[in-house]
Amino acid sequence: MFGKRTAGDAPAHEPGMRPAAPAMPKVAAAPTAVPAPAPSPGAAPVQGAIVNKTRAPLAPSKEVQPAGEFRSEEYYRIKSTIFNALIETIDLAQLAQLDAASARDEIRDIVAEIISIKNVVMSIAEQEVLLDDICNDVLGYGPLEPLLARDDIADIMVNGAQTVFIEVAGKVQKTGIRFRQVGRRVDESSPICDARLPDGSRVNVIAPPLAIDGPTLTIRKFKKDKLKLHNLVEFGSISPAGAKVLSIIGACRCNTLISGGTGSGKTTLLNTLTAFIDPAERVVTCEDAAELQLQQPHVVRLETRPPNLEGSGTVTMTDLVKNCLRMRPDRIIVGEVRGPEAFDLLQAMNTGHDGSMGTLHANTPREALSRLESMITMGGFSLPSKTIREIIVGSLDVVIQAARLRDGSRRITAITEVIGLEGDTVITQDLLTFEIQGEDANGRITGRHRSTGIGRPRFWDRAKYYGLEKELAQALDEAEAA
Repeated sequence: MFGKRTAGDAPAHEPGMRPAAPAMPKVAAAPTAVPAPAPSPGAAPVQGAIVNKTRAPLAPSKEVQPAGEFRSEEYYRIKSTIFNALIETIDLAQLAQLDAASARDEIRDIVAEIISIKNVVMSIAEQEVLLDDICNDVLGYGPLEPLLARDDIADIMVNGAQTVFIEVAGKVQKTGIRFRQVGRRVDESSPICDARLPDGSRVNVIAPPLAIDGPTLTIRKFKKDKLKLHNLVEFGSISPAGAKVLSIIGACRCNTLISGGTGSGKTTLLNTLTAFIDPAERVVTCEDAAELQLQQPHVVRLETRPPNLEGSGTVTMTDLVKNCLRMRPDRIIVGEVRGPEAFDLLQAMNTGHDGSMGTLHANTPREALSRLESMITMGGFSLPSKTIREIIVGSLDVVIQAARLRDGSRRITAITEVIGLEGDTVITQDLLTFEIQGEDANGRITGRHRSTGIGRPRFWDRAKYYGLEKELAQALDEAEAA
């Protein structure tokens, strides 16, 4: 259909109704193969101009090994030749008008003709993989398609065209997948890009000249099935008693800060806590790249906007949090607190928006409180340190600390209350902590979550207001007895 046809060629099919291709760079191969329809006898030949008749056809090669994840150099050479011929042949504007299935069929037909014209000798299995790879290049996410389809992968890290790493079960491992270098770029004037995929997975791209070794792509994936708090118990991230305490914290509208390092599970934990928000509450979320998967019916999602090429049009997190206050929220949730918006979030917590939540990067609960203070100071607020700490103490109820341990497991290491201020010092107390006890035969860290023996936490009266004080007492007793 998309080749340049002669007068005797078969008529082109009518275009479909909806566009096909996602807005991601289309580059090299995907391991999974799907059956390819054989070219129909009446199909038009691909225009001869794409065949270089002065060169010998590609010789058969025993090095072509597309069935596995690791492709040979010969496979990539053959694929590059066929892919370039395909791009010269098809009309991308017409291709975009077809639905995904029809577009894939058209591409497979044309690629099969190109393989025949160029006398490339491949087995049926090798040809199926090559056809699927090229379809993914044009219509999907190229070599990332099979990785994005796997639900056990947490992160995909592309370090230049030749090196791709993934994180599985908390461990980073190298794959044999690579990209063809086709000279595409994000933008030289704006070489950093934050975006998200349709499933909510977070994407970051940084390109030369900032990335010395070539464009670097990082994808933070999310599981297709939303995790619940009981899943964290099954994974050993928290004890059953600790999970009960967390559910009460979410239900009785405690103002909560989730602290942790990169990849420690902060966003996952925040998502699980939102399951205990009353469905009647109106929740407004503010994020740099919308990735929260809230489990409530009444959610308004807001997202920041970077500057355009002229450097204008920026919408910051501070702008979003301020605007939230005009949207009649019951709770405000900030995906990640990074700067001056910390002050506006704390003000919201202290002015009738109980149960608001946010995450930030810190290694301990006390460090998280110090970072909050630093963010407010960096925002240009000329307030005495004691005043800022009074705002923090008056606004925040609980800090939940998450960590990724050396074996790759993610654990909730502390549930800490913010008690008050003595002089210039913020006073905190741990309700529950994680104690490392050793390793099992497989090198997995073993330990237990234990209560620190606090009789009544500070938010006891709040739990009592919501009729949850008995459940809270029972959970704390169980944690102390564990």
